[in-house]
Amino acid sequence: MLLNGSQILLECLIEQGVDTVFGYPGGAVLNIYDALYDYSDIFTHILTSHEQNAGHAADGYARTTGKTGVVIATSGPGATNLVTAIATANMDSIPMVAITGNVGTSLLGLDSFQEVDITGITMPVTKHNYIVKDVKDLADIVREAFFVANDGRKGPVLIDIPKDITGAVCEYEPKVPEGHSYSVNDAEISAAAEVIASAERPFIFAGGGVVLSGAEGQLTELAEMIDAPVSLSLMGMAAFDNASHRYTGMLGMHGTKTSSLALINSDVIIAIGTRFSDRVTCNTESFCNNIKNAKIVHIEIDPAEFDKNVKADVHVQGDVKLVISELMKKLSAAAHPEWMAQIKEWKETYPLRQVGMNEESVLPQYVLETLADITDRNAVITTEVGQHQMWTAEYFSFKNPKSFASSGGLGTMGYGLGAAIGAKVGNPDKTVVNIAGDGSFYMNMTELSTLAKYNIPVIELVFNNTVLGMVRQWQRLFYKAHFSQTTLAKPTDFEMLGKAFGIEAITISKKSEVREKLEYAVSCGRPVLINCLIDKDVNVLPMVPAGASVAEPILEIKVDC
Repeated sequence: MLLNGSQILLECLIEQGVDTVFGYPGGAVLNIYDALYDYSDIFTHILTSHEQNAGHAADGYARTTGKTGVVIATSGPGATNLVTAIATANMDSIPMVAITGNVGTSLLGLDSFQEVDITGITMPVTKHNYIVKDVKDLADIVREAFFVANDGRKGPVLIDIPKDITGAVCEYEPKVPEGHSYSVNDAEISAAAEVIASAERPFIFAGGGVVLSGAEGQLTELAEMIDAPVSLSLMGMAAFDNASHRYTGMLGMHGTKTSSLALINSDVIIAIGTRFSDRVTCNTESFCNNIKNAKIVHIEIDPAEFDKNVKADVHVQGDVKLVISELMKKLSAAAHPEWMAQIKEWKETYPLRQVGMNEESVLPQYVLETLADITDRNAVITTEVGQHQMWTAEYFSFKNPKSFASSGGLGTMGYGLGAAIGAKVGNPDKTVVNIAGDGSFYMNMTELSTLAKYNIPVIELVFNNTVLGMVRQWQRLFYKAHFSQTTLAKPTDFEMLGKAFGIEAITISKKSEVREKLEYAVSCGRPVLINCLIDKDVNVLPMVPAGASVAEPILEIKVDC
């Protein structure tokens, strides 16, 4: 059939099972939006207030549904506004397809109005990108983009389409999307099984690859089979039930003392879907020295990660879900009662806890534990970046796959509210809460208007301490308490602000208000902004200082100024 480029694009999205897109129109994508008008019964389109947040929404949608997120932006500043969202997805291996418009092909390279070389700009932060210069290539490029975004290590792909291509006509033939097939090396599986079977003190460290592969069930089965404790990276959060007696907490800069002790006392470390980032290893040299007596089995889909940061004894390259399934066929059930008893003792000796100034102090720990209780731990949680992000990972007890979305690798302040919009659109039957700090909130609060426009019942929970808390914490510890430009103290009335944007806003100022107001926000069925007032000197602990050993976390910070 004869279709124009915009219609071909939308037909290809339908082929890929896409029914939701996020975006912002402009001159270079007018043909695409004109076609969307005729496809409005097929696609849900969410118009955000800023292209960056449209990208984060597509990202949050992908993380919490397992589908590919799709975002559309116009040329020039519309396209460049997507760059941070694309880089965020790239660092965390999130499958996303960004579609940008550009000036007509005859105007390319002439510094035309709203022209940028977006493929050149995004080359370092995409898995792949394309510029379409012939409408006859469009369908195959779109299909390939979705395949690439989801093949192997997932990631974002950008398609740049000049305006004349979106209006040009050619023949379109529908195709069934190409599937992904994975295999494993039996010798690698056997070598890993041999090492794991020899363990007396096995330790599983799981990362985002478990979530991306959908291997949460297999991870749980493996831990039970080999009788091992489990620690998670930030990106691996929600890959394992945080309430399990096997769970030791996060590992790394803000990980638990139990996890660090389990790591350095283990004899076999099974690293699954993780790249051993600097936030995990802290000081890589000391990290490796601490575990020199342990054998490491590294399971990872991307072979480029092998021995990049930490040298492993056995490498198993492949899709995590398939690898664990095949690995368990070669293992027998094991029991390590003394090891697990030691893990239990460490957990009891080094619990995570926060202490308030008085009985009515509002502590993030209490707020997050209460939220988990109210929602029976079934909520989908997104976060911004800062202290609140770490508190969420520490104190909200996750149990469901794909129930956590946060910017890990890039650490993007302003990520969470857009991601929450995408998460709620993709999971309409689930409670969705974005946990924010007031610093991040000021970066994206315009999206409250998006919540109001579509009546998207997201809860925006802001831990308002009037400072840039994480930076202030570092300034206190390492910069002689020189709080340079980290005191916000803006005279914003959050309740009036919420009303101005068209949503409800409430304030929590003391502990006795926490449960009642959270219960109301969860049950009311409307978007709600919660201004949760906390002390500016509540810190994130444990904390491993930059350059220090992961085995030596700071467990207490004295506040005297």
